[in-house]
Amino acid sequence: MESTSTAGQGSFVPQNSAEPQSQALAASSPVAACHRVFTTVLGEMVVAVGDFDGHPALTGVWFKDQKHFPDAETLGHDDDGANSLLQQAQEQILEWLAGDRQEFDLPLALGSKPQGLRPRVWQALLQIPHGTTTTYGELAAQMGGKGMAQAVGQAVGRNPWSIVVPCHRVVSSTGALTGYAGGLERKRWLLTAEGSLPQEPELF
Repeated sequence: MESTSTAGQGSFVPQNSAEPQSQALAASSPVAACHRVFTTVLGEMVVAVGDFDGHPALTGVWFKDQKHFPDAETLGHDDDGANSLLQQAQEQILEWLAGDRQEFDLPLALGSKPQGLRPRVWQALLQIPHGTTTTYGELAAQMGGKGMAQAVGQAVGRNPWSIVVPCHRVVSSTGALTGYAGGLERKRWLLTAEGSLPQEPELF
């Protein structure tokens, strides 16, 4: 499988600090939000980009029929096919689903500065390696204590970057598949594709 670095995730890093003034001014202008719908083996998905500190960044990746789908303002206008970041996102997601990629190299609208609980949880999700899982309790312990498991679970469920920020890698302490906005069948498919589907507990 082809593996790529996650170096670009979480912040915008200029490739050339000595860029011309005209480019610097353009970079500081607000980036208009836009989105694209495309078909995958798991159904239709929507990717959106928008402004993050004056630079284009991926604001979300959703299944079209999932819970917590974004509003029209977040999605912006329909892509006209010219947005290179949307194209990169679509290509990388399709490569991942085909088994040709294990990691993503996309700028996310997610900063590294001190933040509230949800962004910190989303940053922690990025650290879960391909082919592994963690539990809500373990994730809560990283955030400050297992007593935060419910709040952490809500943050995981509200992750706006399906697949790219791998919230599907979080399972219950028993290995049961719970709390996936895209549906448990998709979560099962994703973990199976990664070879990390846990043995779910027997009901009887």
